[in-house]
Amino acid sequence: MKHDDAVILDGLRARAVKMTEIHPYEDFEDGQVFEHHWGRTISGAENSVFASLTLSFNPLYFNEEYAKSHGHPSTVVCPMLAFNTVFGLSVQDLSEAGGFFLGIEDLIYHQPVYPGDTLTARSEVVGKRVSGKNPGQGIVTWNTVGANQHGDTVVSFTRTNLVNMKENL
Repeated sequence: MKHDDAVILDGLRARAVKMTEIHPYEDFEDGQVFEHHWGRTISGAENSVFASLTLSFNPLYFNEEYAKSHGHPSTVVCPMLAFNTVFGLSVQDLSEAGGFFLGIEDLIYHQPVYPGDTLTARSEVVGKRVSGKNPGQGIVTWNTVGANQHGDTVVSFTRTNLVNMKENL
């Protein structure tokens, strides 16, 4: 790295502001709802790449004529990509503070997602308790719903994480 580049990077680091909305265990209450940020539009290209990289070789995900012959308006977004997108939208609000991921339950794909659809996510706290085995942590469960730009539910699931208490952040 050149000296000038190092000076520029040092200047950027000095001005950088850490943006975080980490929620410790104490911030979560039963029934609390989080409308997660922005949403995300899924492109046909990333759908094809995702299907290829995950070995999801169903022609619905990358062959438009095949998908149309089965009643779809275009290719279908691989359901795991839709799920991962909605899950990812929830991380900043729910689990960015760290703690072990404890699992997903009741994963339901309600309807197909198509390239060009914009997915949004909403989560509700459905349970919390202090961990009996991990001091300074609690267990929180959320029900998350992903919807398309028309407000139609496309995926829903319940997930649970170990979440740090304020004293461990």
